[in-house]
Amino acid sequence: MSKLETNTIDNISGSSTLTIGDSNTSTIALKSGATLTNFPDNTPAFLAYQSSAQSIANNTVTTVNLQTELFDTNNAFASNTFTVPSGEDGKYLLYIGVTKDNFNTETRFQGILQINGSSNLLQCESGSFSSYGSVNGTITANLSAGNTIQLLIFHNSGSTEYLTTGLASTYFGAHKLIGI
Repeated sequence: MSKLETNTIDNISGSSTLTIGDSNTSTIALKSGATLTNFPDNTPAFLAYQSSAQSIANNTVTTVNLQTELFDTNNAFASNTFTVPSGEDGKYLLYIGVTKDNFNTETRFQGILQINGSSNLLQCESGSFSSYGSVNGTITANLSAGNTIQLLIFHNSGSTEYLTTGLASTYFGAHKLIGI
């Protein structure tokens, strides 16, 4: 085995592809603690959750009020809406969770991701009665710059109800998928 010591490896003029290794290479190892830079990452990304109580009127589709952001890499989440930033078209993984806070009765309880204020991108419904049940959902969607996504809730229990607050209970998040 030989050792190559250098500061820069570059391809020849007129070529845009640099190949490391050949058909005999199955692993490229970095020393422990090494940092790779200038590689794509899964951003934009955000996770927002409900941190204070919100009343949800009976038989009404309501925007879930997500007051707290755990993270938001591109400042793309504001006013309960995720807006795909310019130049960030692509496939996104979106996920939601909505939890009831001691609902009296229930016939329908739905969590909905709505795109551009009009079409349902994801619709999840609880299938059985539970005062503290939840709906959770995940979807991969091809999104374009300027698309807006909101988390909505619907129930028809017969009275005004409340959602359970906190990161583990009522949340909406997304991140861009790289390499697909």
